[in-house]
Amino acid sequence: MDTRQLAAFCAVVERRSFSQAAERLGVTQPAVSLQVRALEKRLGTQLLDRSGRRVEPTEAGLRLYRGAQRLLALEEQIVAEVGLEGGDELAGMFEIGASTGPGGIVVAQLLCEFEELHPELHVTLWVFDTQTIVERVAARELELGVVGAARRHRGVAFEPFFRDPVILVCPPGHPFAGKTVTLDDLREDNLIAMQEGAGVRQLLEDELRRIGKRLRDLGVRLELGLQESVLSAVRSGHGVTFISRRSVEADLAAGTLVESRVEGLELERDVFLVRATGRIETRAAKAFLEFARDRL
Repeated sequence: MDTRQLAAFCAVVERRSFSQAAERLGVTQPAVSLQVRALEKRLGTQLLDRSGRRVEPTEAGLRLYRGAQRLLALEEQIVAEVGLEGGDELAGMFEIGASTGPGGIVVAQLLCEFEELHPELHVTLWVFDTQTIVERVAARELELGVVGAARRHRGVAFEPFFRDPVILVCPPGHPFAGKTVTLDDLREDNLIAMQEGAGVRQLLEDELRRIGKRLRDLGVRLELGLQESVLSAVRSGHGVTFISRRSVEADLAAGTLVESRVEGLELERDVFLVRATGRIETRAAKAFLEFARDRL
């Protein structure tokens, strides 16, 4: 069976769209349609229901999808095993995703150092919120992801990668600077939050829920997207925020941000490695993980 046809079919099932499947695979929409029609002709049955607004798999299509996933995973495994005989030098493409906390500093620095050791390897880091990284790894658009929260998704598996304290930071001269404050103090100040989907925000919400509080109880009036926009606002004196300590170590050392403690809150998270279920890691992925774990 032609695995290109299977890959095209699986992409359509996962995206519920021929055009989005074509975009993901880097081919034209007619090419995807041709591959799927050839597969349906080969099997003698309709695999996709094209009558609605979204393309949906038929019962036969669902059965094929489950089997095709196993076949494509086996193909990856065979290619990876053959690649082990290819010598010591890594080459080709290595694409990894990270959420804004670990991706902004830690993963970016690791990848720069890793690429210097393997100059023939083309490395790409994509930075999104946690949920987007999980979805793109599940769709096999990214080989690995590094995220600040383990979001349930049946298409991926999580494993702890490293520990990351989350702290409250404020600008120099702020009344909170270097002090221990209470949740009531936070309510009286301007707490800036990241958008929903950010790992730091999920950790904060989970910890507040543990002590019978909610984020809205702190009077949040500003939600400014992800890490860099929030940090820019705090550096400019517009409020305080919770942030990964690893991502602001340079600011803390330079004195452009100051750490505070919050009474009753102990925020530390696992940063997770996320992989697509059943996907066999390539030589580049294996080498990067060995390098990163040694450095971390």
